[in-house]
Amino acid sequence: MASELDMDKASVSNAEENRTRLCDEFAAITGTDSAVAQCYLAENEWEMERALNSFFEADMERVFEVEDSPARETSPKTKSQKTDENPQGDCIDLTEDSPDPKQKPSKEDKNLSLITWNVDGLDTDNLPDRARGLCSYLAMYTPDVVFLQELIPPYVQYLKKRAVSYLIIEGAEDGYFIGMMLKRSRVKLVESEIVTYPTTRMMRNLLVAQVDFKGQKLCLMTSHLESCKDHAEERMKQLRVVMQRMGEAPDNVNVLFAGDTNLRDAEVAKVGLPSTVCDVWEQLGKREHCRYTWDTKANSNKNVHFVSRCRFDRIYFRPATRDGALRLVPDHMALVGLEKLDCGRYTSDHWGIYCCFSPG
Repeated sequence: MASELDMDKASVSNAEENRTRLCDEFAAITGTDSAVAQCYLAENEWEMERALNSFFEADMERVFEVEDSPARETSPKTKSQKTDENPQGDCIDLTEDSPDPKQKPSKEDKNLSLITWNVDGLDTDNLPDRARGLCSYLAMYTPDVVFLQELIPPYVQYLKKRAVSYLIIEGAEDGYFIGMMLKRSRVKLVESEIVTYPTTRMMRNLLVAQVDFKGQKLCLMTSHLESCKDHAEERMKQLRVVMQRMGEAPDNVNVLFAGDTNLRDAEVAKVGLPSTVCDVWEQLGKREHCRYTWDTKANSNKNVHFVSRCRFDRIYFRPATRDGALRLVPDHMALVGLEKLDCGRYTSDHWGIYCCFSPG
């Protein structure tokens, strides 16, 4: 039989192993190192969620302390855009909320457009510039729906002040989280809910919104699935939750999921997509120009010394099938955020995806 001393040694070894794992996970989520991780975890009794909240709250407000100068109050510009001043100052009217009532709706008016983007709010370098960069792209594309990942509270407050023509739905209040933006003039929120992932170690969840678009029902979903190669099993569990929720929607509803999935193709193959659900990039012909949404070869924000090119950000779609329901079909897709801002960095370390759906 093992002696009490051996049992004590084993217990200490297990505790050290567990704390090392927690430090690794904390560092992976926050982009810090094991020393910083150990400090925050130890101060919070080795509870991951408390430690992460403590980290995200520390000095975050100072990131968006923007000087009250005209140059800081204008709409963000990418280098290729015109530099006309924004006359509204504090707010950016990103949509035309009052169209001419005499003008007949065009065919394009029935199209649904979206942007999905991991905005990397955890990277506080040039964050106000990059947040203005996001608003610049929203003004350029005027998407009906925006799915965002890696938001932090100050970033959301910034968007609420600037993007006044969008309703913003948050997936949480603390730490970092996901969110949706709905163009008020075209998309009406019916209800929303947050679906928890029971075994996540990274504060991840699924945000679901039931909306009305042009008199038709849509179910919108976004998520940021578990990060890092070592968390494939948890990531696949979360994908199964997403697919289950997509399949449970009524057949008169178009269901659209988009977000930072962190998925590898082998993981998707292992889980399997329902026959009713398509990967929109694949459906549109697997265009090479919009394949990689995480591309350290082209995107220098992380300043890493290796090349990693992955299709982490994905869009899944399940069309309505009931007679009489609006049936949308994927029309086209493009990457956004490919140009450096005046600060010398990109809007995010991920490229965003712009996608349009048209009536089938």
